Amino acid sequence: MQSVVETASEAARRGGSVLRDKFGRVDVQEKAPSDLVTDADFASQAAIEELLTSRFPSYAFLGEESTEADRESALASGRPLWVVDPLDGTANFVHRLLSFSVSIALVEDGVPTLGVVYDPMLDVLYVGDSDGRVTKNNKPIRNSGCKDLSKAMTCCSFRPGVTRQDTEVGQFLCVLERSQSMRRLGSAALNLCYLAEGCLDSYWATSVKAWDVAAGFRIASNAGVQFTSLDRSEFDVWNPRFVASSTPELQSSMLECLDPS
Repeated sequence: MQSVVETASEAARRGGSVLRDKFGRVDVQEKAPSDLVTDADFASQAAIEELLTSRFPSYAFLGEESTEADRESALASGRPLWVVDPLDGTANFVHRLLSFSVSIALVEDGVPTLGVVYDPMLDVLYVGDSDGRVTKNNKPIRNSGCKDLSKAMTCCSFRPGVTRQDTEVGQFLCVLERSQSMRRLGSAALNLCYLAEGCLDSYWATSVKAWDVAAGFRIASNAGVQFTSLDRSEFDVWNPRFVASSTPELQSSMLECLDPS
């Protein structure tokens, strides 16, 4: 397993190097209204994919910028699957906000067994492996242990184009009123890493994709973070509508706020 960890870490750093080189000078397009993609996304993914597939040719590869046909083929292969977001936090990157990351997960039988998230501007690498270890730059980390929503630093991710009539806004207001602080930071992968190291206490998302959170799920889970789908079922990496909190007590309070009924 160590060679897998080392390769994923090297690939994340390679993708991060591309992002640093292109920071502040990118070509930007819209995949959909307010949903941005840049040449840096594609260049980072190409660098990551080349390394991962050359080292582990028997594994499949699914990236955010892969074609739909390639994604479907990778999912149908039944092989261990690299799930990659080459630039999580593209809007931040475009606006030169220093909160974006590279996210690489290895998913086996539908479960992320390895997660690597790299913050290229701070040179910080988070790793969660299949043996339950979780580190930040090779040092162990743990969640905050916060139990009380009134003392919690919370965070959320909204879909592009959210409107005031949407359910997410009511959920946001409930958590805003009851928590100590609320943040919307722009990188789901980093949000989960911050949860793992205790900088955040709870985080929820309603419209992220597997490549946004697969690696962060492994990292945060290894740090003792609780995950629940918003319908109170088990977390599903392929349908990640979820809340994650440092403790069961805080998770229960968050689920009360986020209940749409």
